[in-house]
Amino acid sequence: MALYMKAAEILEKVEQKRGAVKTLVYDSKFPNIKQLFALVCETQKYSSVLQEIIESTKILKDTKLRIHLAKVLVYDLLIGRGVKCGGAWKSLMMKHRSRLEAALARIKIKRKVSRNQDLLPSSSQQNQNNTIPRYVRVNTLKTNLEDVIDYLKREGFSYQGKASRLEDLDRLSGKMFLCDLHLKDLLVFCGKTDFHEHFLYKAGHIILQDKASCLPAFLLNPPPGSHVIDACAAPGNKTSHLAATMNNKGKLFAFDLDAKRLSTMSTLLLRAGVTCHQLANQDFLTVDPQSSEYKEVKYILLDPSCSGSGMVCLQDESSGAPSDPERLQALAAFQLRCLNHALQFPRLEQLVYSTCSIHAQENEDVVTFCLQQNPEFRLVHLLPEWPERGHEPLTHCLRASTVMTRTHGFFVALLERRPLPSEEIFTRATTVTSAEEKCETIQSGPAEEDTENPKEQSGSSCSKKRKRKNRKKQNTQES
Repeated sequence: MALYMKAAEILEKVEQKRGAVKTLVYDSKFPNIKQLFALVCETQKYSSVLQEIIESTKILKDTKLRIHLAKVLVYDLLIGRGVKCGGAWKSLMMKHRSRLEAALARIKIKRKVSRNQDLLPSSSQQNQNNTIPRYVRVNTLKTNLEDVIDYLKREGFSYQGKASRLEDLDRLSGKMFLCDLHLKDLLVFCGKTDFHEHFLYKAGHIILQDKASCLPAFLLNPPPGSHVIDACAAPGNKTSHLAATMNNKGKLFAFDLDAKRLSTMSTLLLRAGVTCHQLANQDFLTVDPQSSEYKEVKYILLDPSCSGSGMVCLQDESSGAPSDPERLQALAAFQLRCLNHALQFPRLEQLVYSTCSIHAQENEDVVTFCLQQNPEFRLVHLLPEWPERGHEPLTHCLRASTVMTRTHGFFVALLERRPLPSEEIFTRATTVTSAEEKCETIQSGPAEEDTENPKEQSGSSCSKKRKRKNRKKQNTQES
């Protein structure tokens, strides 16, 4: 029973972006790590199929199980090696076994397949043969790149130098490793390399972080002594990366609404040796940009909640198939609110906006709407050599994917405050004056003699104002 409870808990956390599968599994301290990891990964792969079976049989209503627990139990019953627990849960699953098996059979007939693995989306089957590398970020708060390379070489790892092209990453095997071709302090290993029990990881000298996830802090690049905000900070890898870039000098304000995520983040930052941070269990949208506490903030990293459709472990459900339109619309609206709010900090100079989503609605569309509403900001052209760009016309932005960049799916945009040209300042001043005049007209109320024609009424009111002003000038001159 403990196996299924823990697997369900990890599945839920992954969907909530509370950590990567492998990290959550190893941090769980479960006695049989390999068994737990296999169950979580396999359940994820078949998640959309399991969802369809559960919905068609209405088993949640009959069993009172929660969705993530139902998924791991149904997976093991129908696709895995059988339910491994005894007692009430096994009896419950055996009671409904016939109709669950019938539901699976109907799905196979409908899709004209005979094997369970043929039910997997083509994107998932490709990902099985195209595993992304294992990326390891060297934590420069505790060590440096050269020392880590030397340590690993003494352990029998084979250093291959710096990658010169993306294809070099595909040739990694065994204990071979490279320096990344784009990001400094990032090492690349074969995808199956595991560091969760390694001394360097446990001591906080290395951070297990996907390359795409390293882009936001790397591109924002706040100098030491800066005041920086990490708006939606947990689980904390980007926060620790920002602190390393700042060399622990300055102030790093980190916000997250989820208290549990923030607690986990606090432990991670402690292990990483971060000392310049101030954690707050607070919704970023409630933070006052005009507060004196943030008057020196010039850099913001905004990585808000998103669909997670770029995460390889979730692509069975979301890659290649459109997500729930209503959910995407709600997420995009929230992301735009966060972005607009972040741009209100008076001394802000640069902001990085990022998501682990593949959907333009959460990426290019959000940035486009934001720039229309905040013309004093512009996009910065990022890494010209990067192989995957934002969708037209936002090619200044970066995209990442399994095929093009050997990473999880990701999107990054860098917004920079720009000085306004003199003619634009004049145009804005004219617009503001015009708006003020309209406001005065509205507040003055309708003229009594002209209630039937609002347009003429407005003109009459303005005309009267001008006449009153002229009379006042004449009286002043006469006196």
